[in-house]
Amino acid sequence: MAINLKAYQEVLSQLSLYQAKLVAVSKTKPVSDITALYAAGQRIFGENYVQELTEKQAVLPADIEWHFIGHLQSNKVKYIAPFVHTIHAVDSLKLLQEINKQAAKYQRVIHCLLQVHIAAEETKFGMDEQELQQLLQTYAANPAAFSHVRISGMMGMATNTTNEMQIHKEFHQLHQLFGSVKSTYFNHETYFKELSIGMSADYPIALQEGSTMVRIGSLLFGERNYSQK
Repeated sequence: MAINLKAYQEVLSQLSLYQAKLVAVSKTKPVSDITALYAAGQRIFGENYVQELTEKQAVLPADIEWHFIGHLQSNKVKYIAPFVHTIHAVDSLKLLQEINKQAAKYQRVIHCLLQVHIAAEETKFGMDEQELQQLLQTYAANPAAFSHVRISGMMGMATNTTNEMQIHKEFHQLHQLFGSVKSTYFNHETYFKELSIGMSADYPIALQEGSTMVRIGSLLFGERNYSQK
């Protein structure tokens, strides 16, 4: 068995202290690994590649809650719209509109997290604060036009660094922005509650800074194997 059940239980015990959820990042991992973690009780799994997600979803249990956590191109939304529960990396109004359009075809509501760029690296995706406000203003002006998406929170990725102070600062700033967005646009909406921050290397810091959802792969499955994608 390639999964680390001891690490899985340790992560769950830490998350329980903060009432946070675990998204088990299974990208590039075989179906057998997912099945093993499923047998241990895990139900939320995250994937980064559309083709890989659709192939896995077709052969795995129907009660798995699939999250798409990678950068998503608008022209690929249609392939995951029939079943995806949450899309973590909504980084443009165009993408949000396309998710709504495709979800409508299946009479579904897809949960969406707005991705904000908080890292020092320019290579990471996400909106800046101005782009975020423009998206939210468009949404707030006509929520009926977005009836098949539910903006349930925000997502961010910290800088890949060993400087814990910097990671704390980036997550803290996103948590503050999350609070501001909630009070301005979703003050009476109980569904706007998710802050998806924290991965294998920095999730303990993310939990301290208000994370409600962590995305962990390598701790549970070992290092990703891109040759077997």
